[in-house]
Amino acid sequence: MTDMDGNILFMGTPEFSVPILNALCESGFRVVGVVTQPDKPTGRRRVLTAPPVKQAAQEWGIPVLQPERVRRKEALEAISDLRPDAIVTAAYGQILPQALLEIPRVGSLNVHASLLPRWRGAAPIQRAIMAGDAKTGVSIMEMVAKLDAGPVYGMEEVDILPDDDFGSLHDRLSEVGASLLVRLLPEYLRGQLPGVQQSEEGLTYAERITRDDEWIAWDSSREFVHNHVRALNPWPGASTLLDGMPVKIWKVTLTSFHGELPKGPGRVVRDGKEILVACSDGWISLDEVQPAGKRKMSALDWFRGLKTDSVVFASGEVGAST
Repeated sequence: MTDMDGNILFMGTPEFSVPILNALCESGFRVVGVVTQPDKPTGRRRVLTAPPVKQAAQEWGIPVLQPERVRRKEALEAISDLRPDAIVTAAYGQILPQALLEIPRVGSLNVHASLLPRWRGAAPIQRAIMAGDAKTGVSIMEMVAKLDAGPVYGMEEVDILPDDDFGSLHDRLSEVGASLLVRLLPEYLRGQLPGVQQSEEGLTYAERITRDDEWIAWDSSREFVHNHVRALNPWPGASTLLDGMPVKIWKVTLTSFHGELPKGPGRVVRDGKEILVACSDGWISLDEVQPAGKRKMSALDWFRGLKTDSVVFASGEVGAST
């Protein structure tokens, strides 16, 4: 058996998965099929759009399956018919049933964007930034019935840089995961790759990002607010309220301004070319915002348009209680 022998079934959906699929194909692995989520309407016009992984698979000429529910009998039969030796998943978006995990001859690997057991779950990149972690990484692990709990075959650390947001860290981790996978997969297919059981020490869960997570709590520390905003850029964006209307906050920086704080958090003022918001322990500088129904713009242009010396942001209902 050569290093690249074995039928690989790939399961993934968003942009994070695309470099991993491309790396498999470019490295000469035999990808016999791709399973991804169904096409969905996107944008204001609700145009039916294929997932990024489907588009990449079509460019490689790989058959694509898009079951509504992968646990259904017809989906399992279609996957079994491809006779995979191994399944590789990366941000597929559905929980895999035990019946599917039993199909491949060797087993099923997952490319997970965290240093397991920290940040098991759906949103490991965003939660790591929100928590102020200095490092994260990628883990290649065996898929088991319990969420992200299987043995780990390989791991690579990645620094979270001070100016990283979700987008920049997402792209870097995807490339790291692709490289790590193609290095480990040949040994895995030969049954020669040892796995390490995960410890329960240091276990945390990365819950899915919901609408409630978007609201900024201005009564938090400025570092907390900074991490919150960058964790949600470019998706879905952090939000606040001004006169009852939502405003997206896309970018903030930790300013050196040390003016006296007002009595309440969320006060927005101007200091020269800097737009500042009061947090619990100091000021944070607004860089890019998006008022409801308008385009993204510099915070300075936005504030000039308000024609006032000061306004107050209100946290959303959930954000105010966090």
